[in-house]
Amino acid sequence: MKNLIIALAFGMGLTGFAQEATPKPNKADMEKMTPEQRQQKQLAHLTKELTLDAKQQEAVGKILSDKKAKMQDAKEQKDTRKANGDKLTSEERAAFRNNMQAEKEDTEAKMKAVLSADQYQKWQDLRAEKKDKMKDKMKERRGGM
Repeated sequence: MKNLIIALAFGMGLTGFAQEATPKPNKADMEKMTPEQRQQKQLAHLTKELTLDAKQQEAVGKILSDKKAKMQDAKEQKDTRKANGDKLTSEERAAFRNNMQAEKEDTEAKMKAVLSADQYQKWQDLRAEKKDKMKDKMKERRGGM
């Protein structure tokens, strides 16, 4: 009887490990989405979180698409340089960093003009949470350094 119970417990334990691990739906969905679909999902998320009206949705959608286009251009330039084997000089790196900072400030100014004070504060809080989450993920990948 004792052996039967042990065998059942062992069998149940192995069955649990044999189950296929399911990926997180958000990550799998995001990989399959087109850039336009990702942008629509982001806009829907912001609409829900910030309770945007129709006019704000349209303005925020335009801001997001402009930002995406500029980011895509920067990525293409980087990929072209990388394919050619060119590396950025320190001056070019500093100029790129300054350009990205200016782009961030421009986006913030546009969002501030579109959103109410409460919505803008909540948007900044959401961005800070996302940034913290990304930092935690990077630490985890690096082995907790």
